[in-house]
Parts: sequence; structure tokens; C-alpha cells
Amino acid sequence: MNRNQQDVIEYLQEEIRVLKELIGKKPRFNDDQRRRLASKGKRLCRKALNRFCGLVTPHTLLAWHRRLVAQKYDSSKRRRPGRPRTKAAIQELILKLARENRTWGYTRIQGALANLRHDISRGTIANVLKAAGVEPALTRRNGMTWREFLKAHWEVLAATDFFTAEVWTGRGLVGYHVLFVIQLATRAVEIAGVVAEPTESWMLQMARNLVDPWTGFLTSSRLLIHDRATVFSKKFRKLLRSGWVEPLRLPARSPNLNAYAERFVRTIRQECLGRMVFFGESSLRRAVDEFVTHYNQERNHQGLANQLIRPTATRFPSEGNLCRRIRLGGLLNYYYREAT
Repeated sequence: MNRNQQDVIEYLQEEIRVLKELIGKKPRFNDDQRRRLASKGKRLCRKALNRFCGLVTPHTLLAWHRRLVAQKYDSSKRRRPGRPRTKAAIQELILKLARENRTWGYTRIQGALANLRHDISRGTIANVLKAAGVEPALTRRNGMTWREFLKAHWEVLAATDFFTAEVWTGRGLVGYHVLFVIQLATRAVEIAGVVAEPTESWMLQMARNLVDPWTGFLTSSRLLIHDRATVFSKKFRKLLRSGWVEPLRLPARSPNLNAYAERFVRTIRQECLGRMVFFGESSLRRAVDEFVTHYNQERNHQGLANQLIRPTATRFPSEGNLCRRIRLGGLLNYYYREAT
């Protein structure tokens, strides 16, 4: 009997060798076949399995068996949900507090959230800031961006710059320089002076006019932004400081840092200077004065919620005769209702 069993085993092994030669590659089994082979192979030890020339190695059979045992004790499908994610609204609030308060650490933000009835741990705050790429407070509090500087000094901040216009004179076409100052908070504009070629003595006189304690345009301002033009000399800046106005020189080639002044230059060019031809200095002065009056009193500004800078009336009646105020021959118009 043992001899017959051995002959059967040898025949089956040879049959497996022939099948492997015919297949020519590693056979692929489905899950049911793996289960059947693994359960049968587990009854034999590795030494006994090594004597057979099977379709798979003993190591593979035992690995399949371990996988069957792991599936028996797998409870992932019955596992309850873990800790819920932090709500998106809370994450946005954490990022808002961190970005608007660069000196606040995790504990300070946690206290601010507690004031708003949100019980959030320091670890959660740290994870939210880290995922959003916001650096810790020790790194955020160092230095100050221009945007933060402008917001901190918004009410006392003004800017100055030049724009030019070509004027026909007896000497031909002459380029005139117009010096203006704009208050960033209110957008109000003041023309400081008009001259063909600004000199240092002329600039010093303009500075005296701007910081005059009774009629100066900069009496309510404490900081004045200007570029690095040579006309803004040391004497000019010293004279501003004597009137309690600190000059702020911009970095070289950075017009975007004086964006409000640059935007006014674009506005006056598009709506006035680019649509007129000037004969003599007086015609330029009249056009600039008319536009600045229109700009400050009659022009709606998108940056101020589409409101007027200095409205001439405290309220606008909804009934009455429709009136039109014409400036520069109809180039600038203002419509209002006449109070009854």
C-alpha cells in the first residue's frame, strides 16, 4: 500500500511539472482556490511541502493561510467612526485670527476662540495652521509687510507724486510738472503746485505750504509716502519733519507701493489730460483745479463703496428738478436734484 501511494505521489508530481511546462508562466489563482490550497497545505509542515513540486511554493501557501487567519479577526468593517474632523468654518476662523494677528500664538488663539464659544485644543489649532502653511507666531511676528504697515497707519498716511502734461507756449511745447498729495484713507487730493521744472527752492516752498499749521493739507497726516526722485531732497524731508510729518522713501523701482497715487494719475490722464490740448500754463491750472474739485466733491469712488469724498450736501432728495453741473465744457458732469 505504501509503495502504491508513493507511486501515485510521484505521478502527481510529474503531472504538475508537465502542467507548469505547458503553462509557461506563474498561474493566477482566485480567492477560493487560494483558500482551498492554503487549508490543505496547513496540515503539512514546511519540510513535507518542500518535497513536493507544487504549483506554488510552501512560503506562498503559508502566507495565504496567515491571510485567512487575519481575515477571521478583521473587525474593520464593524469599526465605529473616529474623531470627527474640525468644521470648515472653525478652520477658517482659526486662519483668520492667525493672519490678522501675527503676534498671537496657539494659546492666544485658543483663548479668542473660547470667547466665541468654541472649545478647540492647542494641538488642533497647530495642525490647522500647519496644514494651511501658516508659520508659528515666533516667525510670524518678526518684521512687518507693507500691507500691514499701511493698515496700521491708514488714518494718518498720505502720499505724494508728480504727473506731467504737455502745454503749448510761446516757446513751443513745454512739459509741466504737477505735484499733488493724496490722503489714503479719504482719497482726497490736493494740488500742491504746477511748475515747468521743479527746483529745490520751489520744492521747499511746497513743503512749507503742505505742513503749514493753519492751512496745510498735511496737518492731519503724520506719514508721507514718496519715491526716490532727486527733488525729494534731504532738505525737503527735513522740512517735513519740522512740521511733524515723517517722510517714507519707497524702495527703488516700486510703483506698486504707491498704488493710490499712481491710480489718481491714471484717472486724471484718462478723464481730463488725455482729452484736452492746453495753451499756456493758466489753461493747465484751470483744468487741473476743475478736475480736482470734481474728483473730491462730485465723483463716486469704487474704493469708498461708490460714495463721494466730500459731498456738498448732507442728504440727496429723491424728488425735484434734475440738474446738471458742467465742468470743462461738459467733459465732467455731475447730476443732482434741486431741493424743492
